[in-house]
Amino acid sequence: MKHFGVLGTGSWGTAIAHHLASSGLDVTFWGRRPELVDEIRRSRFNEAFLPGIQLPENLRMTSRLEDMTQTDAVVVVVPSHGFRKVTAQLFACLPTSSGPRVIVSATKGIETESLARMSEVTAQEAATAGHAVRFAVLAGPSFARELADGAPTVAVMGSRDEELAEELQRSFSHRHLRLYSTTDVVGVEIGGTTKNVIAIAAGLVAGLKLGYNTQAALLTRGLHEITRLGIACGGQSRTFAGLAGMGDLVLTCTSQLSRNYQMGMALAAGHSEKEVSSSTPMVAEGVRNSLAVARLAKRLGVEMPITEQMVEVLYHGKSPKEAVSDLMNRELRSEEER
Repeated sequence: MKHFGVLGTGSWGTAIAHHLASSGLDVTFWGRRPELVDEIRRSRFNEAFLPGIQLPENLRMTSRLEDMTQTDAVVVVVPSHGFRKVTAQLFACLPTSSGPRVIVSATKGIETESLARMSEVTAQEAATAGHAVRFAVLAGPSFARELADGAPTVAVMGSRDEELAEELQRSFSHRHLRLYSTTDVVGVEIGGTTKNVIAIAAGLVAGLKLGYNTQAALLTRGLHEITRLGIACGGQSRTFAGLAGMGDLVLTCTSQLSRNYQMGMALAAGHSEKEVSSSTPMVAEGVRNSLAVARLAKRLGVEMPITEQMVEVLYHGKSPKEAVSDLMNRELRSEEER
């Protein structure tokens, strides 16, 4: 694969487009706001979302989804609540006679109402538009800023189509990005979604200055929650010990570069979710996904106490200290319980 489309001019989309173009691939970079696209095209910088990173001259900018018709693969990097709309618009622009379309999701989330993962959303919208799709998902411990700065980064490309996963692995693995492949799409999607909820809790714990003991306990029990839900959805347990599980969880729960971690710290300082969200164009996916994950867990009969407490704090006005207290005073049980 030599020609990629990247949809979404946020920080992660910009970092992926920058990486692929800098690796010598042909990249068409789409944004929904023509004025932002024009500014990036003129200046070669996306100062709103990834300041200070100069974009390669071979990176083509567009606000027309029709320009994706000649790509070998399209990487969708938009917030999960906008994923369905963008993919539906994309499929409406593509000729159905052109064969299966390769769609790579770099979005971490679950739809709040339908509880559909992005692979399911893609399949639904493709079927509606009469398209065949080859789907893959990209996830793992990867901050946009550090990838763009050239820090060695390792992630995972998942597809049920093993040949596709390996082909995309080769295409993306250039310079300072190394990818592993997997066929466990469900595990990669669940890991990437639920870690954002645990990261809000981690920021809350840091903001309350509860110490390293508490932080270690939170990450360990958070991984337990992620694994329980992932297996219930059909994921493989080993995935959650890997890059899309433990790797992404550790990164997101230990750095102030994480928007979700920052959200938790702000909550601990007494700010509301609405105050924090309105102060930045960046999206903390864990806010919406706390609701989606809690609802999915309830549907499947999976106990997720940390997630439940984050929903209470974010949406029902519960104090962070009370949430921590309730977690500590839950019924005692064996660590082997599932």
